[in-house]
This record gives sequence, C-alpha cells and structure tokens, in this order.
Amino acid sequence: MKELFRYVLGLGAAALMGLSTFVQAEAPQVQTQVPGYYRIQLGQFEITALYDGAIELDTKLLKNTGAVDLQRLLSRMFVGSPKMQTAVNAYLINTGSHLVLVDTGAAKLFGPSLGNVPQNMKAAGYEPDQVDTVLITHMHGDHIGGLNDADGKPLFPKASIWVSQADNDFWLSQKIADSAPTKAQPFFKMARDTAAPYLASGQWKTFEEGSELVPGIRAVKANGHTPGHTAYSVESEGQKLLIWGDLVHAHAVQFARPGVSIEFDIDQKQAIATRRNIFKTVAADKSLVAGMHLPFPGMGHVRMDARGRYTWVPIEFGPLQNSANR
Repeated sequence: MKELFRYVLGLGAAALMGLSTFVQAEAPQVQTQVPGYYRIQLGQFEITALYDGAIELDTKLLKNTGAVDLQRLLSRMFVGSPKMQTAVNAYLINTGSHLVLVDTGAAKLFGPSLGNVPQNMKAAGYEPDQVDTVLITHMHGDHIGGLNDADGKPLFPKASIWVSQADNDFWLSQKIADSAPTKAQPFFKMARDTAAPYLASGQWKTFEEGSELVPGIRAVKANGHTPGHTAYSVESEGQKLLIWGDLVHAHAVQFARPGVSIEFDIDQKQAIATRRNIFKTVAADKSLVAGMHLPFPGMGHVRMDARGRYTWVPIEFGPLQNSANR
C-alpha cells in the first residue's frame, strides 16, 4: 500500500511539473517595453512626451559635490552608482494649427540605447513629415541627432528648424571649433554635419531670446549649459508648461543640490545660476515643467519647502482629460 501511495504521489508531481511547463510554453515572457509616449492636454494644446531612450552617466561627471553626500542622495532615490540612468526625452506639441517638436533625440549618435523618437512618434499617431516646426533647446548631439535619418537625410522635410542665434553662432563656427579642446572638437563636427542638410534647403532658422516662434510658444533664455541653451514656455487658455531642456541631468542630486553642475555645462557658474532662478520661479508659480533628462515622461512640478529646498514631484499617470496642468 505504501509503495502504491508513493507511486500515485509521483504521478501527481510529474503532472504538475508538466502543467507548469505547458503554461510557460503557452505564455512565454514578452521581453519588450511598451511604446514610449505619454500625452496630456494643456488648454487647447495636446502635449505628447516622446522617449528617445536612456543612457548611463558616470557620477564623476557631477561637480561641486562631496563623495559622501553624493552617494547619500543617489541612494535616497534608489539611483545606481557609479553609473546613473538618465533618460532622453522630446516633446511633441499639437496646437491645432502647428505640429511642433521640441528636440529630436540622439538617433544613433551615442549607441543603440537611444534613437527611439521616430518610432515612438509613430506609435503616438504622428509621422515626422507632419511636423512643421522643430524647436531645438541646444545643439548637443542628443538633442539634434534625430534631425536626420541613418543616411544623413532630413527626417523632417516640411519643418522649419529653429535654433537660438547664440548656439548657432557657437556650434557652427569653424574658428571656435578649431580653438576648442581636442576632445570637444567631434561635437562641433557633429553639429555642423547635422545642420548641413537644413542649411542647404533653407529650413534652418535662428531666433533671439523672447521670440514667439509659433502662437503660444515662446523662447526663454536659459543659458549656461551651452551659450544659447533655451527653454520654451508653452501656454494655452491660461495653462502653462515650461520645457526646460537640460536644466537638470541628475534628478536625484540637482533638485536637492542646485549648485551641483555637470561636466557638459560649458559655463558652470551660469548653468547653476540659471537652474536656481528657474527652480525658484516655477516653484513659486506652481508651473508644470518638462525636462529632457528627467525620468520619462519627464513632466511634473518643482516643490520648495519652508527652508528653500527643492523636490521633484512627477506627474501622475491618468486619463487624458484629467492630466492637464491645473
């Protein structure tokens, strides 16, 4: 009888193991992520965040911070060290009259983990040839690289490409490039090569700070990271969004310590001053903000406590009609 009982138990265990194998075979892991877009309504404007991808930055790139404090801030936000993941975002604005893309991502200039703006734009229901205006926050490769396809041909054939005069004059200057450190010179070439097709076609345009580039979207001076680094103020029906470009690269550190800069800031002192000023303004106004290197979708608010310390408050996922800035 005991032997029979053991035999029956063995059959049951085998059957369960077979069932487990069967279920796994019927539902294998998908191992892909959802399309990288997120949409809100801002007055009459539809804003779509587009995810270009993520890269890992070495924490050694951060300046004006001690190792102990840096590690504490990173650990507090569960951010990896010495490599911290940094998103690359772009923003598509449908005003009803214009389809505006703010920054274009990196294409494949910095490896396979970036370059997803075109496919995520399509997943969001739009095509690159529908874009009539591209606004560039600054001319680093992870913001302008996506202007062209893999063959170097314009990806936005019907769009005017708008860049601040100051960034244009800096990055497209052969004289400045020749006098730059050797390690920086490839970035000047990258900028010239990316701009070339649009310069040839007459689509490349420049603006001064404060310019209204399309109705409801105005350029805001935010220099320091680059000479002409620009934020864009977007407003419809009294609702506001500030797309601030590269004001923040390390959310776990720079909200708590606005005085921490990053090696990519061309003018470190000015970049810090700009960050402090914009933090103070958007915290006081309770403005909705968006950043190219904030965790996707990169939209939310900046909160300031009674002691003047800042905290990032990301937007909550919700139905489109409930997602507008209020």
